[in-house]
Amino acid sequence: MRQTWRRLTFLHWPYEPAAMKPLLPPGVDLDTFDGAAYVGLIPFEIHNLRGIPHFPETNVRTYVIGPDGSRAVWFFSLDAARLVAVIGARLGYGLPYFWSTMHVAKREGTVHYTSRRKWPHSREHFTDISITPGIPGELTERDHFFTARYRLYTLARGRLAYAQIEHDPWPLARASLLDLNQNLIEAAGLPSARGEPMVHYADELDVKIGYVRLC
Repeated sequence: MRQTWRRLTFLHWPYEPAAMKPLLPPGVDLDTFDGAAYVGLIPFEIHNLRGIPHFPETNVRTYVIGPDGSRAVWFFSLDAARLVAVIGARLGYGLPYFWSTMHVAKREGTVHYTSRRKWPHSREHFTDISITPGIPGELTERDHFFTARYRLYTLARGRLAYAQIEHDPWPLARASLLDLNQNLIEAAGLPSARGEPMVHYADELDVKIGYVRLC
């Protein structure tokens, strides 16, 4: 499944591993950096997905190590603005997608993301995020920890499964957070994020996602 991700922002907060381990399925372990687990809130746009017009998405995720030692992503939730994409990803990948009204706008160097879940989900769950991208630069070890992830784990028919992800290294830039209001992290069953997040931005990346395979 080929697609292009555009206007993507990474917001990351450190968490105590003990607060997150109960939310993970058997078979995966938290991946930590300097003793901290991380939760990411990631808004962006998906383009060039065959048969579906482009649409925004926002996911809440963390980082895990699979049974074979692979470093991967675990999604707590994913919001998308196309119902057909939500249904297809739930059925085909077992991912916890939610249908939402979403918008992404880039004006005068600022990127603004909004989302609010639609029926049959609670409309109380939303995001409102504004950032200013910086200039791409050299990546640090922690930047690679967040972004060099080439596998996702999910549950398929109650069993742990995975899909491979292929993409070039991220053209990553630091970014400045202008405004943040959200409750998707809490809606996923996580404690509220504390402090200012680390913020990164990438303008565009081509991605290929493989089929789901049982572990």
